[in-house]
Amino acid sequence: MANIKGGRAARKRDRQNEKARKRNSVAKAKLHDAHKKLFKAADAGSKEEAEKKFKEFVSGLDKAAKKGIISKNTADRKKSRAQLKLNKMNAAAAADAK
Repeated sequence: MANIKGGRAARKRDRQNEKARKRNSVAKAKLHDAHKKLFKAADAGSKEEAEKKFKEFVSGLDKAAKKGIISKNTADRKKSRAQLKLNKMNAAAAADAK
């Protein structure tokens, strides 16, 4: 049951929640930046760079999902969409090579 009266435990819980909110916000911002870098590299057609960014992005997603910052399904969906983007880039590169 929650401490409704605002006692000592409620104040502590508020402090803990604030710290967690800041920590989660930073983690989500890093994921957002990694996502943008990955898609920018994929749009540029830089295969090696995009694959490197993909590994970093997937690693970050897995860590965030493990820590409960994002849900597992969200992480899986984002990984799937990023993989589709890489596959399209590779298919376009293969078509251009022919």
